[in-house]
Amino acid sequence: MIGLPANIFYGTGIPTCIMVFKKCRETDEVLFVDASSCFEKAKNQNYLRERDIDRIVEAYRSRAGSRACAHNAPRSEIQGTTGTWNIPRYVETFQVEAPIDLAAVTADLKAVDAEMEGVDAKLRAFCAELGLESPV
Repeated sequence: MIGLPANIFYGTGIPTCIMVFKKCRETDEVLFVDASSCFEKAKNQNYLRERDIDRIVEAYRSRAGSRACAHNAPRSEIQGTTGTWNIPRYVETFQVEAPIDLAAVTADLKAVDAEMEGVDAKLRAFCAELGLESPV
């Protein structure tokens, strides 16, 4: 089962899947490949780049990969999820975000506030010069 991104096929704006069936199976496992983030955004339609296709083919051929892109699920695992074939159930699609340095963000905000005080003072001076009531 290979999950593709949305808007890959003309006129189809939803994500699609390719199911590969093999008559003479050597294993009882089902390979789930998440390729939903492997694409180049184009004007009217997304497309798979050469490296994206290579990644999908390599995961299929080796029947392995990192848990973040492919997973071999034995039939017992699929049956344990009441037969659900939803790819994110088997392939971890969660990406850890970089931690935010709150001290640096706080320092940046204080610098912006200090800069805005100077801008506000200039605006008040211009308004006073023109005889207008200052908006700040």
